[in-house]
Amino acid sequence: MNDTRKRFDVWTNISLLIFIFYILFLGLPLFTMLFKSFYNGTTGEFSLAYFTKFFSKPYYLTALFNSIKVTVCVTALAALIATPLAYLMATIKIKFNSTIRIMILISSMSAPFIGAYSWILLLGRNGVITKFVKNVFGFTMPDIYGFTGILVVLTLQMVPLIFMYVSGALKNVDQSLMEAAESMGYKGFSKMRKVLLPLITPTLLAGGLLVFMRALADFGTPMLIGEGFKTVPVLIFNEFISEVGGDDGFAAAISVIVVLFATTIFLLQKYVSNKKSFTMSALHPIEPKKKSGIGNIAAHSVIYLYTLIALLPQLYVIYTSFLKTNGRIFVEGFSLKSYQDAFNNIGGVITNTFILAIVSLIVIILLAILIAYVTVRRKNALTNTLDIFTMFPYIVPGSILGIALLITFNDKPLALSGTALIMIISFVIRRLPYTIRSSAAILHQINGGIEEAAISLGASQMRTFFKITLPMMLAGVVSGAILSWVTIITELSTSIILYTGKTKTVTVAIYTEVIRGNYGVAAALSTILTVITVISLLVFLKLSGQKEVSL
Repeated sequence: MNDTRKRFDVWTNISLLIFIFYILFLGLPLFTMLFKSFYNGTTGEFSLAYFTKFFSKPYYLTALFNSIKVTVCVTALAALIATPLAYLMATIKIKFNSTIRIMILISSMSAPFIGAYSWILLLGRNGVITKFVKNVFGFTMPDIYGFTGILVVLTLQMVPLIFMYVSGALKNVDQSLMEAAESMGYKGFSKMRKVLLPLITPTLLAGGLLVFMRALADFGTPMLIGEGFKTVPVLIFNEFISEVGGDDGFAAAISVIVVLFATTIFLLQKYVSNKKSFTMSALHPIEPKKKSGIGNIAAHSVIYLYTLIALLPQLYVIYTSFLKTNGRIFVEGFSLKSYQDAFNNIGGVITNTFILAIVSLIVIILLAILIAYVTVRRKNALTNTLDIFTMFPYIVPGSILGIALLITFNDKPLALSGTALIMIISFVIRRLPYTIRSSAAILHQINGGIEEAAISLGASQMRTFFKITLPMMLAGVVSGAILSWVTIITELSTSIILYTGKTKTVTVAIYTEVIRGNYGVAAALSTILTVITVISLLVFLKLSGQKEVSL
């Protein structure tokens, strides 16, 4: 009897409830989408017609190839830029180091499509830089549209993610290894390539996977500047949403192909990481040293130049938000009209965004704390399965999850389509992994003996958790929560599928205003979103006492 009671304690019940939540709102939608992809909407029979259609037509295969090309190139380029950048900042004393790190982080915290929109204003056919070069030098620059533009926008957006991962890994490398390498004649980048790179490879693979999945899932950037360069997220969106010839069964089939491809990449990354994984403990971490001469000037120039280029799109959008507009075009002079129009016409979207994001974040924090605890402290078959389920949102692109939720919950008994609840569910499922990851990481560092001592002194399991474990977990919870918050308020790919007039968010409003050509209002809303993001980050750094957000 005692064994049964021990097995089915309060934590087992909590694990079961969370598992049911995932089955209902992640497992069931993905299974429904899988079923729909093999289901002939006309005859009602099992059919491979959708898959045959996809693999037999060059148009669809080209979109798949384009997506793979974009994701591979973005991941490789982001790693090639971020790794030397992190190495320079870890080994050389850079003036305003903490400020630069925060600026690099801020440059990644807007939705990618806002970067695309910014670069249209700068390097589009009538962009500021394009016109300046043509007028001054008589040279017509290549425009930002197509593959090149997508690559530039997404790479600049993703570099900070790998930068944060690599920066965290470099803190665990012992200085003595660097000194030993120098004594063997390795200097500068040869030292980084021969010694540091093998040490940080597992971390680089983890960061690369996150970048790969985000680039694969991105919808807004190729939609805005892809023009003829079609990618799979755009293809899925067009098939699902199109009023003429749209087919949700075919959209489901394409989604299944993408999920299978993403799962393969995820498992491959896991396999390689496990083969190369090891633990590092730095008694004497690498410390930045003061450099002099040309090396110091070069290091500062590279870092400052990258930071300026990364922030340029956001700075220019902020600038244009204060320009006068005549209809859809910017004219000389400054005005607050774009902000007035933003608040007068679609001010409700700001309220919607805050309400949806705050409710989602409360649910995320609650679930993340519980999931992290049961997966770290209560390991069994159920919690191990739950741990796998929580990783799925890394693999499933946002637009695909949105379609899966819409297909599943469009009818009774759970008709959630068009409601705020379905938006909150999508935000929670997609952004929960950030907070789970950071909460679990800090829980691994907390000695379980402290909890056992409290229980042996007569405290109940729940009292021990709330009074002892939870306070020690809070730093990790807050760190993950800020990333969850920022990614919720900049979310587009799921929201664009699920929103209605009553649940429209700021990112959806920005996207629709850009499509309509209302660049002034779009700039004003983008600036508001950037300010909210920066304030959120600064509040987190102040509350946590940290100088940077680490992954």
